[in-house]
Amino acid sequence: MPANQTRRRHRRITARQQALLADLEALFLSDGFLDYTLDDLAARLRCSKSTLYALASSKEQLAVKVVTHFFRGAAERIEERIAEAVDAPATIREYLAGVADELGRASDRFIADVDAFEPTRATYRFNSHAAAARIREFIAAGAADGVFRDVHGPLVAEFAELLIEQIQNGTVRERTGSSDADAFAALSDLLLGGLRADGEQAKGTRR
Repeated sequence: MPANQTRRRHRRITARQQALLADLEALFLSDGFLDYTLDDLAARLRCSKSTLYALASSKEQLAVKVVTHFFRGAAERIEERIAEAVDAPATIREYLAGVADELGRASDRFIADVDAFEPTRATYRFNSHAAAARIREFIAAGAADGVFRDVHGPLVAEFAELLIEQIQNGTVRERTGSSDADAFAALSDLLLGGLRADGEQAKGTRR
């Protein structure tokens, strides 16, 4: 990699660039990004193209940067949300509610654009795998604490990972017409209803 690109990659982002990233994220979540040119974005955000080029060297790289910024911020907010959860069922409920809420901020156009562009689809896929890994951890913790049926835990964790993959790759969206946010909310009900050691649904889930 050329030295100037290395310096750009490691250079600390400025407060102005942080604000610009936030504005781009809000715009992308609302309108998607594939139909925008850099000229369009500069006009919408009332900045110069050189300001955008300071963030990324092309529209494609900018899209990846903004989508990554969204998912990274979402992951941080979700982890903060579950920090006070008192047990594994509450953790799973809050975690998946957080996922649903974060994806609920995204328009159908944004999700479609993320899916249509391989680099951003890979970002979504990476975060979906990370979510599945966290749920595995929560299920294992619940089984260890006796609130989840240990005999079903590993199997349910495997099912959860498969379902998350089907949500991420658009299969659930295509077959049911449900948004990804609604799909994660339903997954929460399914998991908590099936894992409880006492056979009862977790408090706070739909009946």
